[in-house]
Amino acid sequence: MGSPPAPRSWRRSPRSRRSSRPSCSACRSRPRRPWSGSSRSRCTPSTSTPDAAADARSTPERARIARRYGDQLMAAAAVAYGLAAALATLGGPLALGVALLPGAFWIAYASDWLPNAGRAVRSIAPDGDLETGVRLPRLKEVPVLSSAVVAAGWGIAVTLLPLAFADAVSPTPVVVIAFAYFLLRSFVDAELPNVRDVEADAAAGVSTLPIVLGVARTRRVLYGVDLVTATTLAAATATGVLAPGIAAALGVGLAASLAVTALAGRVDDDAVLGVAPDCSYLVVAAALVVVAA
Repeated sequence: MGSPPAPRSWRRSPRSRRSSRPSCSACRSRPRRPWSGSSRSRCTPSTSTPDAAADARSTPERARIARRYGDQLMAAAAVAYGLAAALATLGGPLALGVALLPGAFWIAYASDWLPNAGRAVRSIAPDGDLETGVRLPRLKEVPVLSSAVVAAGWGIAVTLLPLAFADAVSPTPVVVIAFAYFLLRSFVDAELPNVRDVEADAAAGVSTLPIVLGVARTRRVLYGVDLVTATTLAAATATGVLAPGIAAALGVGLAASLAVTALAGRVDDDAVLGVAPDCSYLVVAAALVVVAA
């Protein structure tokens, strides 16, 4: 005769066993702990990484959408980037390399390659030669340099990709001015969301320009960057490098950038600082169309 069945209160239905499984793939890959009696997973996508947790604090609505449609958004991004790479092959190897450059810069910006490299060096160094308590930060965690990396990636791609398709890549004065314009503009565009995220970044221990200098001083620094951009456009126009119409169209985008920068720390809805900078390029495109007409 077999052993008596377990008490009813100890039995778990198939449904409760299914519901106890973690909902995210990262948690399913971890070793499972003995069942503690709770059928609810304690892991959520918003706390699976420090960056996701910071996003949930600074932009909760966007983080909620990312949690709900994370797989679909990731698939759409992969398809879009793959399509961009496929189209870039039509322009040759150089165009393909330039198209892939923003992704490479993003990996260098956000991944843990620098902290991992630091740990690897400390592991092979003789004892006492390196300070074991020092942790190398991610590029994302280094003020100014983080935004400079993002700006360089977009500045190179936007400037060189059309030239690669035209097989006309050369360091002419116009190319240098165009790169300087997009580099400086992209730096401002990368720093403005840091104003929006200042509280979340401080809680996560990420050092950014608004945390180091404060929002008001950061706003003045970005004004200074825009002033350098304006001076560059004025000098290029005065020396005949840029046509006055082209310089005026780029200046319209610069005026839009100044207007957005003026909102930093002065608007109740800081989410606008994550969208408005990119929209300023639509203003530039419209102005260029008018000039070319």
